Order: sequence, then C-alpha cells, then structure tokens
Amino acid sequence: MPKVNPEIMLWARKTAGLSPEDACRKLNLPKAKGVSAEDRLAALEAGVVEPSRAMLLKMARQYHRPILAFYMSKPPRKGDRGQDFRMLPDQFPEAALAITDVLLRDVLARQSIVRATMEDEEEAEILPFVGSMRVSDGVPAVLESIRRVIKFDDIQYNRQHSASDAFSLLRSSVEEAGVYVLLIGNLGSYHTAIAPEVFRGFALADDVAPFIVINDQDSHAAWSFTLLHELTHIWLGQTGVSSTNSDSDIEKFCNKVASEFLLPEKDLCRLEAHKETTFHELKKQIGAFAYERN
Repeated sequence: MPKVNPEIMLWARKTAGLSPEDACRKLNLPKAKGVSAEDRLAALEAGVVEPSRAMLLKMARQYHRPILAFYMSKPPRKGDRGQDFRMLPDQFPEAALAITDVLLRDVLARQSIVRATMEDEEEAEILPFVGSMRVSDGVPAVLESIRRVIKFDDIQYNRQHSASDAFSLLRSSVEEAGVYVLLIGNLGSYHTAIAPEVFRGFALADDVAPFIVINDQDSHAAWSFTLLHELTHIWLGQTGVSSTNSDSDIEKFCNKVASEFLLPEKDLCRLEAHKETTFHELKKQIGAFAYERN
C-alpha cells in the first residue's frame, strides 16, 4: 500500500500560499491533547504522524491538488506558465500569487484537453494568425490584421447599449476566429477572488486552441480593452500573464493596439481643441463625440 509523502504535504501547502496558521484554520485542525494545531500540522509534514483519509481529502481541497499528488515520490517541476509581464510590489501577498498560479494551471490543463480532443476528432486546424506578427511590424499593421481576422464592425460595436453588451459582441467575433475566451477571477468562491492588480488577463498562444482569460473581478468597462490587449499577445505568439501594473515595452505595445482599436486617433483628431476653444465649446464637442459612439 503506497504511503503519503510528507514532503508533498509541505510542498502543497507552501505552493498554495498558506502559512501553517492559515492551513490549520482552513483544514479545521484543532489543538488536541495539549498539542497546538501548528505542531500537529508540523508532525504531519515531517512524517511523524500519518494523515487520516479525511484529513488528506481536506488538504487536497484546500491546497488545490489532486489527492494522488500526495503519493508522488517528489514534488513535480513547475510547468511553464509563459512570460510574466506584470510588475508586482515586493510585499505582495503570497496567497494571492498562489491562487493566480492555481487558476493558470487549471486553464492550461483545460486548454490541453481541448487541443487533444480536437486532434483526436481530427478537427484540429492550424490558426495562421497565432504568432503571425512582430512588434517591429508596428501598431497599424497588427491592428489591421486583427480587425481583418475577427471581422470587427466599429459601427455595430459603438451602438451597443452597455460596456457588457459591447464586450459580448467583441468576444463573439474573437471566438468565431477560433480563440477561446474565458471570464474567470476566482477558484469558485469569493474567498479566492483575485485582484486585477495581481492578474488582469492571460494569453495562451497555441496555434490550434489559443486561450484568453480575463479577470471578471475587474470592471466590466475594462474587459474589452483586456481582451484586445491579450489578443495582441496571441498575434505576437506570446503566452503570459498581465496585470494592471506593467511598464514593459511589450505591454505598452499591446496597450497601444487595444487603445487604437477602441478609440482610433483619427477619430480623436475630429475634436477641435485650440487655445481659443472655450470650455463650453469643448464640452459640447466631447458630448457630441460620445453620443455618436453610443
């Protein structure tokens, strides 16, 4: 009969971003016979005490690991999550980063299943737009390519009554092109909600089953921008995670594409703002401009 590997228990807790105190609380592990909850957990993780089946099931659930993982001979090597385009504060909560990693791991597993299923059913087709462009091609070229592939209709998009409706229309166009778009911002409960500062979007640039994940904890008004930002990563052939905080050249480029897509500079140039323009005149122009786009 295989035994639970205590090294895996320790690894699973740490990769879940839980301190011993947090783990004891989530596992509902109480003080017993004069031994503190933390010491009881330490005994389990040191292999001094064998966990019960019930405790193992709790660990699997709270640590977000399959129960079979606890029987492995050693911790697995961390899978490739692609590039990290974020700029996070040094003291960012470890638990938030761990939850994000679990979410990305789940999405990668889901994507691999989708691709394998398509290949098994002989429905897999190479999508030529994945990785078809480079930053050196410039914003206009990338923008034009995206518009052409997803058959974007500016007029119809601007006629939508809400940010959510506009996003739904854009999402449908992107999915019609073959990109899977998911709205996920937690692991199934509000206790695991991920702040946009940690994770705003994720792009998986697979040439058969590309995925984009958007953090639904972000404002609805930001979803379309994030979708286009991550779609640009797909066009550049880049897999990685983005947040609200980043100053890299790649992120700036993706932001420019998304911005120009939603609000072309040529449209802004229609606003006649000069030194002589009064506030009332400018307000009237902006109001008319906004009305045309809604």
